[in-house]
Amino acid sequence: MKLTMSKQALEWYKSELDLKSGDNIRFHVRYGGHSTVQKGFSLGIEKESPDQPADTVQYEGITFFIEEKEEWYFDGHDLHITFDEKLNEPKFDYK
Repeated sequence: MKLTMSKQALEWYKSELDLKSGDNIRFHVRYGGHSTVQKGFSLGIEKESPDQPADTVQYEGITFFIEEKEEWYFDGHDLHITFDEKLNEPKFDYK
């Protein structure tokens, strides 16, 4: 499981969440919503520090991560976060 993010998605998160160097963002599994990898579940975000990360990426001093306990959600897929210009929001691509 590998996590990557486009520059446009990064800029959106920085702006919307008022992120700065040293901040941490966790992508976590939540019940409900829509996903192409797990029916009935989707991803949410929390501003918190990593405990046991399965993967982390750092852009401009901001750490984005997924915890080991939620790696099951990805079912062997990598997560690439891009930006949907039509909806003006991040888009999760599972590959």
